[in-house]
Amino acid sequence: MRLTEVDDLIRGDHSALEAGDKCLFLREYKASAGYEGETNSLIWNLKKKPSERRIKGGWHHKGRAISQASRELAASLNPKWLDHATLVPVPGSKAAGHPDYDDRMEQICRGIRPGLDVRCLVTQAASTEASHSAGDGNRASVSELLSNYQLDEALAEPAPSGIGIFDDVLTVGRHYRAMHTILSKRFPGVPITGIFIARTIHPNPFGDIDLSDLI
Repeated sequence: MRLTEVDDLIRGDHSALEAGDKCLFLREYKASAGYEGETNSLIWNLKKKPSERRIKGGWHHKGRAISQASRELAASLNPKWLDHATLVPVPGSKAAGHPDYDDRMEQICRGIRPGLDVRCLVTQAASTEASHSAGDGNRASVSELLSNYQLDEALAEPAPSGIGIFDDVLTVGRHYRAMHTILSKRFPGVPITGIFIARTIHPNPFGDIDLSDLI
């Protein structure tokens, strides 16, 4: 499995990204397809809520999914880049102290290889609704995310020489863009790369139509 870069052909699928953004992904997640396929199963298992530990079965699948994501990233990322990069996980939707606070992205980053520079430089001041649970019209905008994000100055030194923003799924790209904005302001000139386990793809609405029926 290899990382693929978001290029001009597919950048329009992720409308919050800007032309200069460098983002890489491993897999493609099918929107509105539930657990269909290996990638969708992986992502849904990653997103299991801590509060589901007791009320629903299959909690052990979350740990397995975290380990799998770490292994796949370890096999795909350039070891020399990892030697010098600072890995910054995108915070989950719930702030620390909430029953559903989820540090899965930090766990994934730390599982890539021992000794990496993993820093939770950006945190959420208040809990929000998870993006995958919110309707399209209720998802936080980049400006709303920025107003809720805060940079942990206690972790800012030494200054990174390169930053990787890690998240599970690239959909519109709002979280990445907000993270990029706050990190590039604090560390001007430092190269930033977005790294995702998967990017969202949407089914072709005409995929089941037999063109011969239209002629």
